[in-house]
Amino acid sequence: MIHLAKFVSLSPFLLLLCLPLVLAAHDYGQALSKSILFYEAQRSGILPHNQRVSWRGHSGLHDGKASGVDLVGGYYDAGDNVKFGLPMAFTVTMMSWSVIEYGKQMAANGELGHAMEAIKWGTDYFIKAHPQPNVLYGEVGDGNSDHYCWQRPEDMTTDRRAYKIDSSNPGSDLAGETAAAMAAASIVFRRSNPAYAAELLRHAYQLFDFADKYRGKYDGSITVARKYYQSISGYNDELLWAAAWLYQASNNKYYLDYLGRNGDSMGGTGWSMNEFGWDVKYAGVQTLVAKFLMQGRAGHNAAVFEKYQEKAENFMCSCLGKGTRNMQKTPGGLIFRQRWNNMQFVTSASFLATVYSDYLSSSRRYLRCPSGNVPPAQLLSLAKSQVDYILGDNPRGTSYMVGYGTTFPQRVHHRASSIVSIKVNPTFVTCRGGYATWFSKKSSDPNLLTGAVVGGPDAYDNFADERDNYEQTEPATYNNAPLIGILARLSAGHGAYDQLLPVAVPAPKPVITKPQPAPKPKVTPAPASSSSPISIQQKMTTSWVAGGRTYYRYSTVVTNTSPKTLKSLNLSISKLYGPIWGLTKAGDSYTFPSWLNSLSAGKSLEFVYIHSASPADVSVAKYLLA
Repeated sequence: MIHLAKFVSLSPFLLLLCLPLVLAAHDYGQALSKSILFYEAQRSGILPHNQRVSWRGHSGLHDGKASGVDLVGGYYDAGDNVKFGLPMAFTVTMMSWSVIEYGKQMAANGELGHAMEAIKWGTDYFIKAHPQPNVLYGEVGDGNSDHYCWQRPEDMTTDRRAYKIDSSNPGSDLAGETAAAMAAASIVFRRSNPAYAAELLRHAYQLFDFADKYRGKYDGSITVARKYYQSISGYNDELLWAAAWLYQASNNKYYLDYLGRNGDSMGGTGWSMNEFGWDVKYAGVQTLVAKFLMQGRAGHNAAVFEKYQEKAENFMCSCLGKGTRNMQKTPGGLIFRQRWNNMQFVTSASFLATVYSDYLSSSRRYLRCPSGNVPPAQLLSLAKSQVDYILGDNPRGTSYMVGYGTTFPQRVHHRASSIVSIKVNPTFVTCRGGYATWFSKKSSDPNLLTGAVVGGPDAYDNFADERDNYEQTEPATYNNAPLIGILARLSAGHGAYDQLLPVAVPAPKPVITKPQPAPKPKVTPAPASSSSPISIQQKMTTSWVAGGRTYYRYSTVVTNTSPKTLKSLNLSISKLYGPIWGLTKAGDSYTFPSWLNSLSAGKSLEFVYIHSASPADVSVAKYLLA
């Protein structure tokens, strides 16, 4: 590219990377808007003034009251009125990952603010559900009593008991997934709401410690969940998944080393999966660890991380039909895992294929499959084919997203959408009366569940649009969460992406200001008095441009100028919009890295950070000399 000889040698690879895909006539931006709107129909609790799904009302207003805790809020998982913690947490993790990777594209579509609101609706609930470090409420309501009734959420008469895990009744999978959700969401809010991001990260730290220290499957403690969301894979995948997200959020080397130390024993380097979802997280953690490796952040864990990457690539190859154990596809080309809500596996696998395609393209690598090297564009092409199928490019010509296209499911297995809105007819709907009056109706739903992605067709592309066909017509929050990321990516076209750069989620409502000159490479002393025993000097060491944005790497040297040993140190760092290496996060401040517990007289430590702004404000918050 720079040299003609190099360009000639690289040109076949670059052409494959940049080869435009044949676009179907789909409005991915419109589908993105609708898929995010769906979450407003799934809200539990007191609805906000800006609620756009107007046919819904307040519900679950006494959740948690009998247990002495406020559990109002959160999401109903699917077509029922139960709040299941494990799939809700996975939903928030995947929504956050979508925003982390493709927030800029969402902003261009005017949807970033809505996506962040959808995430916060979930994390606000998780904060309430985690009242103590080793206590987490993982379910409100009971699937058995709920399924006995067909009522809109506003009329619920079913049991709203709250179920929790604690040190005596552990649930490492539930606590681990919730830690992952809080950590991933903290990245989303780091720039626009740093105080909230710090609160989320604090909860994530505690939940991970709880999950790791008190090990056990959550459905052994919350047994009522077993019939509906049984943890078949156990909890090791969630512990690795949570560690990966905590490293991504904090840059704390402890979590990176946790992945390296436990990769073999917990299955991260051993399990080669062909599914990814609310229960089985291995393919997701393998993809994240492969990203860390390609970023050059593995350190002494490189050999182990290469084994994670090998399993990640096995998953990608199986998606493409180029592996040793390939995913099944319908005659129409849809990934098929199971009859009951198959779409959850379609959207989650397609998301991993999308991000991994961009990771490979950014690092100029091929996907390594048993059949040979595969250009990364094929992964994006696969993801696009799955999305296009969902939106109507299938043998039935049916969109499986409600409200998108001209033909879509009309009789969705969903209590709230199938019963007349309480705002239209406030007459109370009884538990069994709902079945007799509304469930059995053959007419279309009175309320359009816009954006809902239903379970989808069977292994032969057949689909029956019937309300009692819950395997095919019931939607779920975790169907949409990965999809919003793919739709944002596809809506932006096929320009070059560098997904290996540090994450900087844009503000949801950017303010246009006059461009500021780039910071000059100068030494910047910290705001401290001349008599301070600790000096801080910053300098910009390099910069580069990617995706139209300039990134700067800053080196900061902290020196103990006193004649005594610095036993403890807390640094306050504000206006930091990117990752930081060489310090340990401790609440609202930063302290010594894990490999250093003191600083002798005259000695220095160095940390670095990268972001697309002027130097961060670094100052001494607290220290101890001895």
